[in-house]
Amino acid sequence: MNAQKANDTKGKVRELQRKLYIAAKSNGRRKFHALYDKVYDMPTLAEAWKRVKSNGGSSGIDGMSIQDTEGYGVEKILHEIQNMLIDGNYHPQPVKRVNIPKPDGKKRPLGIPTIKDRIVQMATKIIIEPLFEAHFKDTSWGFRPKRSAHQALEQVREACDNNGWWVVDADIRGFFDNINHEKLMKLVEVRINDRRVLKLIRKWLEAGVTENGEYRESSIGSPQGGVISPLLANIYLNYFDTLWERDGKQLGKLVRYADDLVIICRTRKSAEHALKLVKEILERLELELHPEKTKLVHMWGGKEGFDFLGMHHRFMQVDNRRKIKLLKVHQYPGKKAMRKMRETIKTILSKRKLLKESVAEIVDRLNPKLRGWKNYYGLRLAVKWLAKIDWYVQETLTRWWNKKRQNANRRKDLGNMRVISGKYGLVTLTT
Repeated sequence: MNAQKANDTKGKVRELQRKLYIAAKSNGRRKFHALYDKVYDMPTLAEAWKRVKSNGGSSGIDGMSIQDTEGYGVEKILHEIQNMLIDGNYHPQPVKRVNIPKPDGKKRPLGIPTIKDRIVQMATKIIIEPLFEAHFKDTSWGFRPKRSAHQALEQVREACDNNGWWVVDADIRGFFDNINHEKLMKLVEVRINDRRVLKLIRKWLEAGVTENGEYRESSIGSPQGGVISPLLANIYLNYFDTLWERDGKQLGKLVRYADDLVIICRTRKSAEHALKLVKEILERLELELHPEKTKLVHMWGGKEGFDFLGMHHRFMQVDNRRKIKLLKVHQYPGKKAMRKMRETIKTILSKRKLLKESVAEIVDRLNPKLRGWKNYYGLRLAVKWLAKIDWYVQETLTRWWNKKRQNANRRKDLGNMRVISGKYGLVTLTT
C-alpha cells in the first residue's frame, strides 16, 4: 500500500469515527444497528492492519507472524478476511496463553490472538469505540484515545496537593479473568443492537485458550493481550464510574486507569465511606477487591505513600520561592519499577555473547530501554531516584567492560567508562 493510499484510508476512517462519535454524543439513548458492513469495509480493514502491525507482538496459535503476513500478501489476507466476514464464515481461533513475569516475581497471563483475529478485532474496535467514548467518564484514563498515564498521574498529583490526605489504594482481584460475559454483553447492547457485531464480540469472549497444547473453554473473563480487551474492560468498568459519579463523587477524587484505581479523599471518614462504596459497586459486577493489596493510606507528613502506575506517591518538604517549607507530593519510580529497571539492565549486559560487541553496539542495545524509561519516569521531582539508575547503568557497564578486557578489578575505569559511553551517546535519565 503506497503512502498516498494509506493517508486516504486513514482520513476516511477518522471521518467515519468522527461521525459515529457525534451521533452517539448527540443522543445518549440511541442504539446503533448498521455497523457490521463498516467493519468489513476495506479502508477499515486496511487501517486495522496498519495498527496491528505498529503494535507488533508475537504470533498466535497458528504461528503466523507480522513478517509472515507481509510475505503472504497483506491485500490478499485482507480480502480473505473481508470475504469471511461477508459470508458469515469467520470463526476466531483460541488465544495462545503465555505467562509474562511481573516485578513481584509472579506471572501475568496474556492471551495472544492470531494476526487475522487481531485485524478483525481492531476493525471492530475502530467502529464501535467512538460510540462508547462519547459517554465514558472523565475518571477513566487507561487505553483511551488522547489520554495517557501521565495525565492520570497529574490528576492524582493535583488531588493530593489539594488537601488529599487520605487515599484509597484499591486493587481489583483478577479483573480480566472475572469479567461476567452476560453482564458485559448487556452493557455493550446499551449502544449496539447490530446482531452480527454482538455475535463477533461474543465469539471472542468464548474462543477459549490454548496453553502448552491444551485447550480450555472460556465461560468467564476477557484475555489480556487481545486488541479489543481494553475497550471491553472500559465498557465493563464504565458502569463502576457511572455509579461512582452518582453516589461517591462528593467523597473524593477517583482516578482509574483500566483496572488500577485510587481515590483521593480529605478525611479518613470519607476514605472509609469511599472504600465501602467501591466494594458495593464491584459486587454488582461480580468483582471483588484484593484484601491484601487494598488499603487506606494516610498521606499526612509523608509517613505513608502509595504506588500507582509504577510511580510512588509521597508527601515531602520543598522550599517555595520565599524559602518557606511546604508539603508537596512527589512522584517517582516505585520499588518494583526500580528493581525491574535494574534487572533489565543486568540481563542485557550479562549475556556472554555481548562480550564480543563494542561499546557503541552495547549503547545501541541499552538506549531504547533507557529512552523509554526517561520518557515515562522522567518527572520533575523524580531526579534523585533516576540518578540511582544512571549510576547503576555506569557500574554495570563498567563491569561488562572489565570482563570483556579480562580485568579482575570489575570497578576499574568507572570514571573513564562514563566519558566513553557518553561519547557514543548513552542516554541518561537525569538530563
